[in-house]
Amino acid sequence: MSNPQPRSAALQGVQGRLDFRAVTKRYGPTVALSEFTHSFAPGQVHALMGKNGSGKSTLVKLLAGVTEPTSGTITVNGEDRHFTSPHDAFAAGIVTVHQELSLVPELSVGENIFLGRLPHRRRAGFSVVDWAGLHRRAGELLADMGLAIDSRQPVSALSVGQQQVVEIVKAMSFNPSILLLDEPTSALASREVKQLFALIERLRARGVTMIYITHRMSELFKIADTCTVIRDGHYIGAVEMRETTPSAIVGMMFGDAARATRPPRRTLDRTKPVLEVRDLSRSGHFHNVSFDLYPGEILGIAGLLGAGRTELMRAIFGADRIDGGSVVFDGRDMTGASPREMRKAGLGYTPENRKEVGLVQSLSTADNLCMASLGPISNRGFISRRREQPFVRRQIADLHIKCGDPELPVSSLSGGNQQKVVIGKWLNRQPTVMFFDEPSRGVDVQAKRQIFDIIWQQAADGLASLFVSTELEEVLEVADRILVMHHGAVVAEVDPTKIDLTELYGLCMEGAKQ
Repeated sequence: MSNPQPRSAALQGVQGRLDFRAVTKRYGPTVALSEFTHSFAPGQVHALMGKNGSGKSTLVKLLAGVTEPTSGTITVNGEDRHFTSPHDAFAAGIVTVHQELSLVPELSVGENIFLGRLPHRRRAGFSVVDWAGLHRRAGELLADMGLAIDSRQPVSALSVGQQQVVEIVKAMSFNPSILLLDEPTSALASREVKQLFALIERLRARGVTMIYITHRMSELFKIADTCTVIRDGHYIGAVEMRETTPSAIVGMMFGDAARATRPPRRTLDRTKPVLEVRDLSRSGHFHNVSFDLYPGEILGIAGLLGAGRTELMRAIFGADRIDGGSVVFDGRDMTGASPREMRKAGLGYTPENRKEVGLVQSLSTADNLCMASLGPISNRGFISRRREQPFVRRQIADLHIKCGDPELPVSSLSGGNQQKVVIGKWLNRQPTVMFFDEPSRGVDVQAKRQIFDIIWQQAADGLASLFVSTELEEVLEVADRILVMHHGAVVAEVDPTKIDLTELYGLCMEGAKQ
């Protein structure tokens, strides 16, 4: 299938009207988007908001041609369209700039802009790349967007912000009428955000219709004309930015979400912390983070993507280096310790990506459950199934792991049961502290509740935990105390029984101190 060619070197403003009529997307029994009906006016920046799992990604995938609707109609510029591939979306004038950059660092800016469709010319009977023409056209596009970037320099020499705008120029080289921007500022510094916003302003002036997805509420009032909210797969409403407030938008996103409820917890002994973190910093990720964690406590860390939550836990565990600060574990200075040393000291870590980091998919459930405890299980360095059996049986029984045969590959288990195996792997070591990074990601409601019950029971038995979840409802429900991170800094400490979802979300978005 051939790639669509740019319609001209210079950008031509083409307004795009976009209409959804009763668009539904089902994945088996799951309804990801339900009867979505809405019109996006041409030549405006339309923010698309909703909590994780609300249906935003599904809507973007439908519009980008990545997946097809189960029912309903998408109309572009008055013409009904059925997208079976991204090529169809391109042909309709719709281009997506994804959150993850798709540039090739080793190639030049110009080559990246025209990647897969380099201009050619005939020379001595052969077709060769027209390098001069490529860089001339790329230069025209960059200049037309007000960017002082040399098309001949490698992308690797650019800042992340510059790479992001090159990604947009690449998208605009197709001269689309509709541009989808998925979290375009998630990795940008404030100066680079300003540059990106200036670029978006130029595109709006040319009549390009943009759908802008972000978690940063403050950005909406700087760049968007309207805000459309999706909740649980349903269209909730659309508001003009000049006529609304942040709290009103958050209210649309979450509805009448009640305060979190959780089982009664015992009074915590806060006389002696089991983990003390002081002024911990890692350049580009987090800075001057300090907190204490006490026996039996579940300390939640709330924050949006890019806040530094996972990076903080990895650094404490020793997986990433730190630039400053200290870590004291159970009275011992463990600053700069390796993951092996932290594991031996009594720290367990269930990572956010269980399939690639937490488990070895080709090995059996039994092998995975014993993987972190080979030392205690082995006899003079030798492993036997007989010595493994008590460890395997205990975790399968205690964690209610549905496993017909523990000798089968762990990949044969459901997502929820795989997550239980990751937890059981560490519980076999009887840790003093556990880090739970997105423990409910990709599991069903029943498995999620079972995982939370495990965390609560372990806390009742004295296990201290750090708990991270993108779903703020889960942090409110599970944690005894919550630290709020924003752009790598702890900006607030809150009691989950004295704050609601809307207030917590506001803290995570704006970073305001409470």
